[in-house]
Amino acid sequence: MGKSIQNQYMPDSISPPGETMLETLEALGMTQADLAERTGRSRKMINEIIKGKAPITPKMAIELERVLDVPATFWNNRERQYRETLARLEERDRLQEQVEWLGDFPINAMAKWGWIEKCREKVSQLQEVLRFFGIASSERWPEVTEKLCSQVAFRKSEAFEVDNTALIAWLRKGEVDAKGLPCEKYNEKRFQETLNTIRHLSIEPPTVFQHELKQLCAACGVAVVFVPELPKTRVSGATRWLTPNKALIQLSLRYKSDDHLWFSFFHEAGHILKHGKKEIFIEGTSLEMAADKEDVANRFAADWLIPRSEYNRLVENPPYAKSKIKAFAAQLGIAPGIVVGRLQHDKFLPMQSCNDLKKRFEWVRKQ
Repeated sequence: MGKSIQNQYMPDSISPPGETMLETLEALGMTQADLAERTGRSRKMINEIIKGKAPITPKMAIELERVLDVPATFWNNRERQYRETLARLEERDRLQEQVEWLGDFPINAMAKWGWIEKCREKVSQLQEVLRFFGIASSERWPEVTEKLCSQVAFRKSEAFEVDNTALIAWLRKGEVDAKGLPCEKYNEKRFQETLNTIRHLSIEPPTVFQHELKQLCAACGVAVVFVPELPKTRVSGATRWLTPNKALIQLSLRYKSDDHLWFSFFHEAGHILKHGKKEIFIEGTSLEMAADKEDVANRFAADWLIPRSEYNRLVENPPYAKSKIKAFAAQLGIAPGIVVGRLQHDKFLPMQSCNDLKKRFEWVRKQ
C-alpha cells in the first residue's frame, strides 16, 4: 500500500503560476504589455495566464526562460503542480459527497491488520479505501462486486448472516498479497506430486510450515496467502485463478487449529485440481458452494490427508486412545490433530475428546 494520503499536505487553495510570473515582472520592472510584446503573445493571453485561466504551455515556458531568465523547468513544474493540486481539490469536494459509502466497510478491523491506514478525516479515509480496492471512486464499486459475484459459485444458506462487503475486502487482500508472490507457471502434475511433501509439513510449527508451504506451492504456480478473517465473513478459505497460469489459495485460520487449517488447504487444492479456472470457491461462509463440487473437494482433502484404506483400518479397531492416535499419525507422517479432527467429524470421537492433541494458532500482526 502506498503512502497514506493523510500524511500528504493538501492546501485549501493554491495560487496559479501566473502570480509568480507577475512577481517576476515586477522585480524586473516589466509590464504585462512588455511581456506580451517580447513573447509575441496577446495582452489578453498574458493576463489570462496571470489569473490562472490559461495554462503555461511547454512552448511558452521556453519563451519565458529567454525573456525572464527563469528556467523553463521551473515554469513547467509550477504549472504541473498547480493543475494537479487544483484537480485534487476538486476531487476532494466530489469525494465529500461519497463518504457515507465508508459505513459499509469494517474500517477498524482492516486498519487493525494493517491493510489500510486509519485516518481521522473522512475524505482521506475514503481515499485510503479506494486505494486498497484499486478503484477511482465509490461509483465504480458496483462493477467490482458484479464481476466478483459472477465468478463465485454458491448456493445461498440462511444459517448465518455474512457481510458480503467484508468478504470482498478479505478476497481483495488475498489478491493484493498474492500479486507480490513470484510463482512459476502452473504445473498440474508437479502440484499434485508436491502435495505428498506438503502433508508432512503438518508436523512442523508455523514458523517452518508457512514459509515452506508458500515456496513449494509457488514452484507449482500456486500462490498461498494467509489472511485473517474480518468480522461476519465466517470464511475459512478460498480458491481462485488470478491468471490462467497462477492459482491462489487463501486461508484465514478461522478455527485456529491444525486439523481445520490443513483440511482447508487440501480442500482448496482439490478445487484447483478438480474444477475449472473461471469460478471462485469460498469455504466456511453462509454462501455455501455448489454441493457436488464441495463434496468432491471434501473427499479429496480427506483422502490426501489420511488415505482411505489407512483410515478404514483405524476406525475398524476402536477404542481410539491418545497413544493409538499419535502412533497412527506418526506412521503417516502427519500431525495427530488431523486424525483427531477426522474422527470427531465422523463421530467416532466426541467433539470434546483428545483436543489437547490439536495445535492451536494465533494471528500476530507484523510490526
